[in-house]
Amino acid sequence: MKTSRHTNSLNHRVYAAPSSIHGQGCFARMTFVSGELIGLFEGVEMNEDDAHVLWFYNTETQVLMRRRGTNLLRWLNHSEQPNAVFDGFELYALRDIVIDDELTIDYNAAP
Repeated sequence: MKTSRHTNSLNHRVYAAPSSIHGQGCFARMTFVSGELIGLFEGVEMNEDDAHVLWFYNTETQVLMRRRGTNLLRWLNHSEQPNAVFDGFELYALRDIVIDDELTIDYNAAP
């Protein structure tokens, strides 16, 4: 999954807006092709669970990492048919995504 057109900042690639799924959502400001890097989930390292926290188990270091989102990717909502997936803290398109599509992930899938 290492395809990238990541020349623009995340703010040029996605935006937050009201979601029909729940509260705020994260939406595509541009098109993404399947396998393309959408952006990096940036945030503060955490020791416990909280709102907007992404958990990632690093199999190389065998360390569980938690990061509370501070950028637009914190607004990702859940879907059982997601169009994006995390590889570590990097978010990739699972299929082609068009402008104004809400970006969704499966909260039950381990990054």
